[in-house]
Amino acid sequence: MPTWGKWNQKNNDHHGLKHEKVFYFDKTFIVKADPGQVRNGTTPVPGQHGAKGLFKYGINVAENTICYNITLSGVTGDYQSPALTATHIHQAAKGASGPPRLAFPNPTGPDHRRVSYGCLTGPFKTGVKNATTGLDTGDGFHVKQIVENPKGFFTDSHTVLFPLGAVRGQLGY
Repeated sequence: MPTWGKWNQKNNDHHGLKHEKVFYFDKTFIVKADPGQVRNGTTPVPGQHGAKGLFKYGINVAENTICYNITLSGVTGDYQSPALTATHIHQAAKGASGPPRLAFPNPTGPDHRRVSYGCLTGPFKTGVKNATTGLDTGDGFHVKQIVENPKGFFTDSHTVLFPLGAVRGQLGY
């Protein structure tokens, strides 16, 4: 199970070499998300008008860790998703849909500024099963896949009124 916002505590000796570079990031991303990028397959669908998202990610490949600072503005209503949460990184090229590979805690706060921040360390779970393999779409995922092909991933957040996404942004652009 992911370490929702906390560093993995299996090695509590924070003075040891394992954690020496825990805040070293091999790659960082600042992704601006908007309702105009939301898709159903490859077909554009409306996201939440006037909403926007700022998704900041830092990836440490050696630790299989991704740190996040997510801010949503103008996203209203309750979250909704078949996954464990409604805020994700999905694997798909720009203009296409794909499975969630990482599930982040949903941003909280008033509708004008919802925020979520912390770090997740693998192994990862999304709560969504791959229809072909029966495995969770987070099984076997490693953050190095994002570093190696950032344009093959997008980030979004889903709500009851916008189940395909209130906002979406592509990494690597």
